Amino acid sequence: MAHPLELTDQNFEEIINTDKPVLVDFWAEWCGPCKMIAPVVEELAADYEGKAVIGKVDVDSNPEISAKFGIRSIPTLLVFKNGEIVDKQIGAVPKTALSEKLDKQLA
Repeated sequence: MAHPLELTDQNFEEIINTDKPVLVDFWAEWCGPCKMIAPVVEELAADYEGKAVIGKVDVDSNPEISAKFGIRSIPTLLVFKNGEIVDKQIGAVPKTALSEKLDKQLA
């Protein structure tokens, strides 16, 4: 079963520069809503294996990439396509909301 990739300041650019949609969850260990959405992100990694890239960025460990995208509140989920942000979700949402964002990029 696929798991979300651990994205860091070092590997972020390399991983998001793909023609597949990339969903990135910006989170932190101390964030309650982040813990609520974590199982959803895990499920999406399995559901979209081979079709999309699902990753997580720990904002405390990776301040550079978090600052680059102006992450002010977490969880923030960004959807990238070809290295560009194409969609954004702030806060915990149902799995269907995130699936719709990915499906739109796969169409």
